[in-house]
Amino acid sequence: MSASPVRLRPEILAQAAYQQGKPARANDFKLSSNELPFAPTPRVLDAVAGVSEYNRYPDASARVVRERLAERFGVSPDEVLIGNGSVSLLYQAVLATSGPGDEVVYPWRSFEAYPGMAVVAGATSVQVPLTAGHALDLDAMADAVTERTRLVIVCTPNNPTGTTVQQADLDAFLDRIPSDVLVIVDEAYAEFVTTPGAVDATAYLGKRPNVILARTFSKAWGLAGLRIGYFIGDATVLQALRTAGIPLSVTGVAQAAALAALDDEPVIRERVAEIVERRGEIQAALREQGWDVPDSDANFVWLPTGERTAEIEGVFREHGVIVRALGDGIRVSIGEAEATDPLLAAAAEAIGRFPELARA
Repeated sequence: MSASPVRLRPEILAQAAYQQGKPARANDFKLSSNELPFAPTPRVLDAVAGVSEYNRYPDASARVVRERLAERFGVSPDEVLIGNGSVSLLYQAVLATSGPGDEVVYPWRSFEAYPGMAVVAGATSVQVPLTAGHALDLDAMADAVTERTRLVIVCTPNNPTGTTVQQADLDAFLDRIPSDVLVIVDEAYAEFVTTPGAVDATAYLGKRPNVILARTFSKAWGLAGLRIGYFIGDATVLQALRTAGIPLSVTGVAQAAALAALDDEPVIRERVAEIVERRGEIQAALREQGWDVPDSDANFVWLPTGERTAEIEGVFREHGVIVRALGDGIRVSIGEAEATDPLLAAAAEAIGRFPELARA
């Protein structure tokens, strides 16, 4: 990187910016960004087309969307905060809770944006390694909490490994966390969960004021390109987080699309069911090939490729499949049905080239 012509914080210069999944070439299958492969529903398209007053600011509080979600989750509208995707709300939470000398605790490997959030706030990241089974180590995370901890993030299903936390385990974990430390349960993939007993953070609404659930319309609801997500939690906490956000960042188009998507819930559920079924088929096929694939409750699977990650990413690209390489592994989104055969062909070739990756 060339030298900056102005004074910038050295920690910002040292931190790599968030990188999204690689773009696909013509005729490639883009399985690198955890997007749904389905086009927006006609209802969503009609709602977007119906927004025409682009010369007017959107409702800064997204009142109608908040009211709709409040009704859905049995809370008050003041207990719902809408943001430009759940990731922007996570940034707000870090900025509102943490600064120089404070610590943000989260699992690692997990969502790639977490480290940058702490850096922007001037806080210190405390990354807690996953278990050997690619799951969150809640005991180790609780042990990592100190008097300097201001925020703890629990990602379930965990991105990129797809593993979930059990409700009973999270209950025990929260009992160990000081009540004045904010805990965000990042449930961006909650709609894809099928494991019995997995966490549903709505269980904490009205019971644990230091717990916020984070969800998004980007994944199961198919609105990744419109950027809208939400927090649900204590109204006083959310009001503080609201002050750390960029005003008017959720467009009227995104708000209209979210309402239409909620109206289309039966269609959305059918689409999610299709992805979940395909996920199971792909996991089974990968394991038959010899891959050590953790159980995923999200719309992606995780291949632990270790030092061979870059080479194996190249194998997938040769087969016209664009995946997400993340240091020690590869995340493969569940895409359209037509992507399954080239995905599995690439995986079979990769495990054939590098048999040391096969499970014992």
